[in-house]
Amino acid sequence: MALPGRIDLNDLLVFQALAETGSFTAAARRLGVATAKVSVEIGRLEDKLGLVLFSRTTRRVAMSDAGQALYEECRPLLQGLGEALERAGAGKDELSGALRISTTVDHASLSLAPALAEFARLHPHLSIDLRTSDRVLDLVEEGIDLTIRLGWLRDSSQRAVKLAGFEQYLLASPAFLASLPAPASPQDLASVDWIALTLMPTPLTWRFTGPGGAVQTVHFKSRIRVDAPGAMRALVESGAGMSVLDAFSAAEGMRTGRLVRLLPEWSLPDAGVHAVYPSGRLVPGKVRSFIDFYRLYLARPSSAKA
Repeated sequence: MALPGRIDLNDLLVFQALAETGSFTAAARRLGVATAKVSVEIGRLEDKLGLVLFSRTTRRVAMSDAGQALYEECRPLLQGLGEALERAGAGKDELSGALRISTTVDHASLSLAPALAEFARLHPHLSIDLRTSDRVLDLVEEGIDLTIRLGWLRDSSQRAVKLAGFEQYLLASPAFLASLPAPASPQDLASVDWIALTLMPTPLTWRFTGPGGAVQTVHFKSRIRVDAPGAMRALVESGAGMSVLDAFSAAEGMRTGRLVRLLPEWSLPDAGVHAVYPSGRLVPGKVRSFIDFYRLYLARPSSAKA
C-alpha cells in the first residue's frame, strides 16, 4: 500500500518502530525482520522525504528534529489505523500472528509454559515466542507484547493487570531445620543463614503478621546471594539456608517433603501475578485473549490444569 508521494506505509511502520525503540536491532526484533532491512527502509524513507530523520552513532540512534516532528504527526494516525484493523478483526474467534511473551525462568517452567501449551492448542494459527529471563526486560526494546511478573510491581510506565494473588512461605529443608532450635517467632531466626534473592528491592527485610495481629519486621543476615528464583529454591532444598518462596515455587518441594514451612502461624504479605504490557498502544486481541485465558488458568485447581 503506497501513500501520496509514493511513501510506502510499511516504511512508516518501520520508522515508528525505530523511533520507539531507539535501536535498529530492537526495531527489527519487534517487526520480526532482519536488522539490515530496517536500515534499508529508513534510508529509503529519508531519501523520499529529503530529510534526515535519525542521527546515528556507533552506540545509539536518536531522532532529528524533523524525525520527531514526523513521529508526532504519524503516531496517532498509525495508532488509529491499527485500532481500525483490530476492530475489523474483532469478530474472528481465531487468533493469528505472533505472541511474544516473557517471564522468569522458574515461573515459565512451573506455570506459564503449560498454560501456553494449552493456549497454543486452542489457537493453531498463532505462533508463540516465549522468552525467559530473571531480569526485568524492556518490553519496547525487546519487542515483547506481554510479560508475566510476580511479586510487587515497582513504579513503571507500563500498564499492568493483576491476574491472581499468592501466598509466600518461610521455608527450609528438613536437614537444615534439624540443626536449629525450634523458633517461637520470626525474630528468633534473624541470625540464621539466609538465602537472599537479589532481584527483590529488600531481600533481607521481611514483615510477618502473627497471632492476635502481632507484627514483626525481621532483618536477616545472608552469606549466600542469588539472582534467580530457581537457583534460590535449589539452595534452600539443599540445606544451604532458609528463605521465602512463593506458593508456585514451593508447592512441589512441600508436597515431596524437600521443603518444610517454618512458623506457619506467622504470615507474610500476599503477592500477585501481573500481566504487564507496553503503555500508549492499542492492546492487540491476542494479548487480551491470553490475559483472560491465563487469569482463568491460574484460578483452576492444580488437578484441572493441563
